[in-house]
Amino acid sequence: MISKDSSIIIVGGGAFGLSTALHLVQNGYSSITLFEQDYQVPPGHSAANDLNKIVRAEYEDKFYTDLTIKAIEAWKTPLFAPHFHQTGFLHCVSGDASEKAIDTLKRFETAATSHPHLDPHVLPVKGKRDIQRWFWQAEGRFPGWKGYINKFDGYAHSANALAAVYRETQASGVRYFLGKHGTVSQIVYRDGKSIGIRTVNDQFHAADLVIVAAGAAASKLIPEVGSQVVAKSWSVAHVHLTDEETSELRGIPVTYARDLGFFFEPDPKTNLLKLCPMGGGYINTDGTTGVSHAPESLEVSAFMPHEDESQLRRLLAQTLPKLAKRPLVRRSLCWFADTRDSDFIIDYVPNTASSVVILSGDSGHGFKMFPIFGKWVTDLLEASDNKQAVKRWRWKESNSAKEENWGGEVSWRLGKSRELKDILPGKVKL
Repeated sequence: MISKDSSIIIVGGGAFGLSTALHLVQNGYSSITLFEQDYQVPPGHSAANDLNKIVRAEYEDKFYTDLTIKAIEAWKTPLFAPHFHQTGFLHCVSGDASEKAIDTLKRFETAATSHPHLDPHVLPVKGKRDIQRWFWQAEGRFPGWKGYINKFDGYAHSANALAAVYRETQASGVRYFLGKHGTVSQIVYRDGKSIGIRTVNDQFHAADLVIVAAGAAASKLIPEVGSQVVAKSWSVAHVHLTDEETSELRGIPVTYARDLGFFFEPDPKTNLLKLCPMGGGYINTDGTTGVSHAPESLEVSAFMPHEDESQLRRLLAQTLPKLAKRPLVRRSLCWFADTRDSDFIIDYVPNTASSVVILSGDSGHGFKMFPIFGKWVTDLLEASDNKQAVKRWRWKESNSAKEENWGGEVSWRLGKSRELKDILPGKVKL
């Protein structure tokens, strides 16, 4: 078992890696080093290096509802509170929604109203009049919109939250290697046990434990996880507002049409209003290995597919029509690690003598757990039997069969995933 003075290396400075560093140092672990390939934290490749992320508690699965309620309690503590905004979550479908979207919305609403902690915060909405009680600035017609608002929910400024934890952990003694000095090329083993890592500049760093929190890139260091986790992305875009427009939209709820997309309160520092379309997402499958990886270069992902842009313009036309024809700026694909069942992986890698831990499977909902995720890692390290107590977070059984629509059976996902090569700019849209 790892002791408090054991040397621990964390690979990856995104949400999972930083949260782990924070909880380890808070629990008395004294020799923690984090390696990150970017020259800054939060790193550009991290899915959490973003303007904002939804923090909503209702899940069809009560297990995650209860965990998110705990996370929101932690979001209100001094380190995290400046970055959490409890603006509410307006969750609807439009009049053109599919039956699957409508059914999914109903299940989420039932999950919220049947939970004693959330029910007092939930109210049904139907049409523009109800919506304007909570979103008075909206001038759209909201044709056929219906759903609910949950005032318990909101969003977090994700990049700022990561930066705050980076500063806190640095001040608490966590060492950081960034750029080429922080780019890990391999985990080094001796007799089936990890003894540390080697970086791309051929520097060896010894460690008693290596924790890989590299998101969708984890399979480059742990190839056998490639059958369990794929890199998947969704589009992100922004509208640049004036100071007056930003001020006017202050305090609006996260507005989410399950069949169209969602947007947030604009950021007062940058005047950017972030929008995301809904859909099956995009993967980038390696023809040799069959594993989806995020592109090496951020520039490859610096675009938005035409159909996603059209979807966002429909969303704006129905809600904030004055913005519907505005230029969309900072368009990109946001990549993260996805598991087929949408559960995390927080476990020792088999056949490493409990010397390597894998943290992966963000699946698009991991960031809301940022304040508490690292606790689950410390729980694993302190388990007397060296086993992950939560069965659903254990190392998953390999499945060599390639899925045409990875994770498509998860009930809340709409649409089929597509290959990046088929939607790159200049490609024919099928």
